[in-house]
Amino acid sequence: MTPSTKIIFSCCLLLLSVASLPQASHAFYTWGDQSSSEEGDKTTSGELRGLLRGFGIALQNPDSPALFDQKNIAGAGVVARLMLDADLAQPLSFEMHAVQGYIPNDLQSGGSRLPIAPGVERSDALDWSFANRQAHLLIDRLNMQYTSDQLHIKLGRQPVNLAATLFFTPNDFFAPFAAQTFYRSYKPGVDALRADIQSGGLSQLSLISVLAYKQTPSGDSGWSNRPDVSRTSYLARASTVFQDFEWALLGGVVRKDRVIGGDFQGELFEWLGVRGEGHINFPATSNRKRYTEFSLALEHRWENTFTLQLEQFYHGSGSTSVAAYNSLPASNSQSSYRARHYTALGASYEFTALLTANATAIRNGVDHSILLALYATYSLSDESELALNANLPFGKKPVGPTLRSEFGTLPYSFSMEARIYF
Repeated sequence: MTPSTKIIFSCCLLLLSVASLPQASHAFYTWGDQSSSEEGDKTTSGELRGLLRGFGIALQNPDSPALFDQKNIAGAGVVARLMLDADLAQPLSFEMHAVQGYIPNDLQSGGSRLPIAPGVERSDALDWSFANRQAHLLIDRLNMQYTSDQLHIKLGRQPVNLAATLFFTPNDFFAPFAAQTFYRSYKPGVDALRADIQSGGLSQLSLISVLAYKQTPSGDSGWSNRPDVSRTSYLARASTVFQDFEWALLGGVVRKDRVIGGDFQGELFEWLGVRGEGHINFPATSNRKRYTEFSLALEHRWENTFTLQLEQFYHGSGSTSVAAYNSLPASNSQSSYRARHYTALGASYEFTALLTANATAIRNGVDHSILLALYATYSLSDESELALNANLPFGKKPVGPTLRSEFGTLPYSFSMEARIYF
C-alpha cells in the first residue's frame, strides 16, 4: 500500500468512526428573545448549524505528459461549513455561511499543467488563503433579507439559481453545477440583489442584479475585490402557472451580453415530467455571433422509487468538430462544454431507507465520448452519511497536446466522503 493510499484509508476510517456516533438532529446552538413595544411584540431568534466533510480521492490522468505532469494522484482533504440564520425582527433576517477547507495543491490542479481556473466570480474581499493556498477560508453567504406577504428582498452574497432542468442548465448563469455533480445542497453564493414580487398566488416577478469582477491571478480567489460595473448583470424573470405547468420568461443583460429566453416545467398525463429551459444570447461585441442554448428533459419516478431522467442539450456556442475545440480549460471542471450537442441519461434507486444509488451517463454528440458518473450514499445516522463517487470517462485519449475527444481527456476518479451535520 502506497503512502498516499494509506493516508486516504486512514482519513476515511477515522471519519467513518466519527460519523457512526449518534448525532442530534438539530442545530448545535439556538437562541431566542421576545420583547414588547408600542408597535407590538418583536422576536429575535437564530441558530448555528455546521457541516464537516472529509474525503479521500484517487485520480488517474491520461498518459499525456504535454497536458498532465502527474498520471496518478491520491490525497485527502477536509471542508467545514458554519451556518448562521437569524430572524432579527420581522420582517428582517440575516444569513451567513463561512467555509474553511484544506485541499492539497495537487488535488486542486488534478495534475494538469495548465493554471487553476479562478473560482466563483465574486469579491476577493471575503476570501483568504493560507499554507501555500492549500488552506482556504471564505464567506460563501452573507446577506440581509426582507420578507412580507408579497415581497421578498435579499441583498448580499447569496446563491442565484434560475435552472429548471437538472443536468444542463443554460439559464443558470451564475456558478452552475456540472452535469455530473450529485451533491448539490449548497450552491455557491455570488454578490447580488434579488427582489421577488408575488403578483398572485401562482405568479411571480423576479428582478436580479449580480456584480462582476475582473480576474486577478494574485488574489486569493482569482478575482478582484472591486466590482467591474461595466459587466454587472441585470435580469428579470416573470413566471406563472397555467394548465398544471409553470411557465417563465427571462430577459436582461449578463456580463454585457443581452439574453432573452424562458423555461417551463410540469407533468403530462400525471406520469411524465417535462422540463425545459433556454435562451438566445446577443453578444456585446461584433466579433461574436448570436447563439442559442436550450435543454429539454423528460423524467419519471416509479412507485418503487426507481427514477429515470433523459435530457438533451443544444449548446449553440459549442463546436461542431473536434478540430474546432478550444484549448483545455484551466481546470477539469465540466461547468463549460466544448461541443454543440449533448445527451444525459440519469437513474436513481433507493435500495433501502438508508442506501441510495445514482448513475449518470453523459454523451458528447460531436466526438461520441462518454462520461459515466456513479454515486451512492449511505445514511450512518440521523446527521451523518457516507458517499462514494466514481467518474469513468470513455473516449479517444489526447496525443501530445492535441485533444481527440472531450471526455477522453478527463481522469478516471474514485472518491469516498463522510459528512457530519451538527
